[in-house]
This record gives sequence, C-alpha cells and structure tokens, in this order.
Amino acid sequence: MSFAKRSFKGNLITSEAAFKKKMAGIKAFIFDWDGVFNNGQKSVASGSLFSEVDSMGTNLLRYSHWLKNRKTPVTAVISGEKNDTAFYFCKRENFNYSFFKVANKIHALNFICEKENLKPQEVAYFFDDVLDLSIAEKCGVRILVDQKANPLFVNYCVKNKLVDYLTSVPGGSHAVREGSELLMGMNGNFDKVISSRKDYSSEYTQYIELRKKTETRFYTVQNDQVQEVNP
Repeated sequence: MSFAKRSFKGNLITSEAAFKKKMAGIKAFIFDWDGVFNNGQKSVASGSLFSEVDSMGTNLLRYSHWLKNRKTPVTAVISGEKNDTAFYFCKRENFNYSFFKVANKIHALNFICEKENLKPQEVAYFFDDVLDLSIAEKCGVRILVDQKANPLFVNYCVKNKLVDYLTSVPGGSHAVREGSELLMGMNGNFDKVISSRKDYSSEYTQYIELRKKTETRFYTVQNDQVQEVNP
C-alpha cells in the first residue's frame, strides 16, 4: 500500500507514481486565501484569518523543496479580495508575491510565470472554488480543499481533470497543512525535513537565511493589467 493511502484520508485523484513525476518539476507554490487558509467567512469589521498550523506547513514544504533542489521555491497568495491578514502573512513568511482583488486569476499566474521564468506546469496550486479554476486548469499540481458543501463542484473538478488531490478537511481546519505534508511525502524527504527542523540544523539555518532575503511584493489587477501597489 502506498504512503498516501496509508497516511492520508483525502482522495488521491492522480496516481501516486504520476503525482511524484509531477512534483519533480515543481518550482513554485501558489495559494488561494479565502476558503483555503480559513473557512471563507468574512465580516465588515474584520478580515479572514490563518492558523499557525498551516503557516508551519508552508514553511516545511518550502524547506522540503530546498533540501531536494537547493533552491528556494517561488511562493504567492492570489486572492479575489483584499485581506490585510494575507498581506501580513505573506510578508512575515517571506512569500514572493501577494495578489489581491483579482477577479480573473489567470492574469496573476501569467504575470508570475513571466517574472520568474516559469511554466504553469511548474506550479503547485492550493484552491477551493470556481474563481480558481483558470489557474487549476494550467498548473502542474492541484490541491483542492474540500469544503464538504460542494459535491457537484468537486465532481466537476475530478471529471475535468482539474485536481490531483482532494483534502479530507475543509478550509479553516488545516487543509493547507494536509496538502503540504502530502507534497513533502511526494518529495520523499518528510522525515529529514522534520528531524532537521527539530534540531535546527545547519541546513535549516541556511534555508531560513535564504528565505529571509525574499521581499514580498504586492499586486492587484485592474482592467486586466497587473499593477504593483503598496497596501
């Protein structure tokens, strides 16, 4: 039995062998925000939240990539709304890009790929809803956060080959951590990642110092044009 079937309660849509082959070419990790890092609920007075469990997941995933490739991956959040918490998260975690108010998300993906000399199939994408499908259609690895209330949407994504893994938990219940650990498992170095982080090894220290050099840049899209802003 494969490690994914033993360890994960979500649904592996793509075969493990094919998934590992896809992961071998991944150079970037991009995340939707609402419904992925949180349950998607909003109020006028406050924005959406994230958990430290998911935050650590993104850090360990990036470290896993660095251990395997000796290069820090490109990272981004692409949101359809403006979320001050997402800005804080991206800056604190040294993500490369934070996009907001993006109605047609393919513009953000195309911009990142052009800036970073990436192909869409070299991107892993975490998403949860219709607004994300223009990216999911192009990316190499797609982690769909199962909100449990959208079975027809999930079926649509599976039928149209828009998802590689469907999480067992919804947004706001640490789905990002689940997907991150799956991808680390596909990289084949999960135990080394955890042991190295536990010991705060020289390799982990080197990775953290490189990560700190990444300066987050903020963008929005207006009239199909990407614009850099200072939120």
